[in-house]
Amino acid sequence: MRRTLAVLMVAVTSMVALAFLVPLALIVRETAQSRAVAGAERQASALVPVLALTTSGDDLGLAMARTEAGRRGLLAVHVTGGATVGTSRAPAGQVAGAAARTRASTIELDGGYVLLRPVALDGDRGAVIEVFVPADDLNRGVLSSWAVLTGVAVVLVLGSVLVGDRLGARVVRASRRLGTAAAALGSGDLSERIHPDGPPELKAAANAFNTMANRVTHLLAAERELAADLSHRLRTPLTALKLSLDQLGPQAEPSRQALARLEGEVTAIISAARRPARAGQSSGRSFGRSCDAAEVLRERLAFWSALAEDQGRPWRLVGATLPVRAPVPAGELTAVVDALLGNVFRHTAEGTAFSVTLHEGRGVVGVLVADAGPGISDPEAALERGASGSGSTGLGLDIARRLAESTGGSLRLDRASLGGAQVQVWLRLEKLSKPALKDT
Repeated sequence: MRRTLAVLMVAVTSMVALAFLVPLALIVRETAQSRAVAGAERQASALVPVLALTTSGDDLGLAMARTEAGRRGLLAVHVTGGATVGTSRAPAGQVAGAAARTRASTIELDGGYVLLRPVALDGDRGAVIEVFVPADDLNRGVLSSWAVLTGVAVVLVLGSVLVGDRLGARVVRASRRLGTAAAALGSGDLSERIHPDGPPELKAAANAFNTMANRVTHLLAAERELAADLSHRLRTPLTALKLSLDQLGPQAEPSRQALARLEGEVTAIISAARRPARAGQSSGRSFGRSCDAAEVLRERLAFWSALAEDQGRPWRLVGATLPVRAPVPAGELTAVVDALLGNVFRHTAEGTAFSVTLHEGRGVVGVLVADAGPGISDPEAALERGASGSGSTGLGLDIARRLAESTGGSLRLDRASLGGAQVQVWLRLEKLSKPALKDT
């Protein structure tokens, strides 16, 4: 932007300078020529009194020698009916024509101009004073004056460029601060603010940014408090459920363990909701943290297997014998697996088989959950956040999709070999600009 402003200032100032300097240069040249011609007229006028007294060649020669033009050999006197004194350059016809006129005239020759001044003498006699003005005299001082004008133009252009660059630097600095602050706010630094500086428009933009940042901070704080309050409300029914399970004896131990885990999840939600986002921490970005996907799947299938046996659901876990690194925290992967398996138990009839497959490919890890249920009639609608046609929250698939996309991967819905739906969660080990993953 500063370069653009500098170029603009050069163009504008140059046009303004040319608009003034070109006429001034022409005036300077015309002034120099007029000065030279006026000097020639003065020297010619100096000989008029001499001609009024005498037309003798010797006397005229002495008078001409006392003038600058005469000493330089640029002066001549033509006496009617007499000889010519001095060096004449004008054609004889021009001299004769000038004698018939009553005022001075100039004619242009190869080396300059000739001034012809007619003088009326007593009787019918007359004379013509010829003064030759060389081209050097006509242009004397013109080049130096043009050089001065050019220097003034250059100083004006450089000064305008300097002033424009300073103004542009001020605008650029304010714009960069605004862009940097917006990027910092977008990356999660809610404490970022701008000191208004620069032109009034950028000051207004900085004030608007600060107002927006304050509003966003307040809204996020209110949202965290609301999430924490809603999660805290679950403690009352959980406490009542725990007391009921305590009365059932040892046979309710698996349920008590599940309830304890649920209480831990609620506590974690409350803590996370009340914890302000740290600067530079963006939601959902998981690189730099990883877990053993195979261990997570084995743990979760061990938990869900008890419910699967109660409902008579055949199940199997494939590919989770050896450690497989996944580029997400264990807690986030656990939440996704629980959401997908919960959908299987919630949306398929008892006795419906399901399978979980862990796939490790080149730069990618996939978790595939398939079932033998009726499948998903409208996959696009199922991926919309909060959309569910079965009475649930509709957030399970969206949670899985956001986790996959946070690593550069994707979530896909397909028909399983078991006959029902297959949810594919692909996690990239590195964020690369590559085409979408091929089905495997």
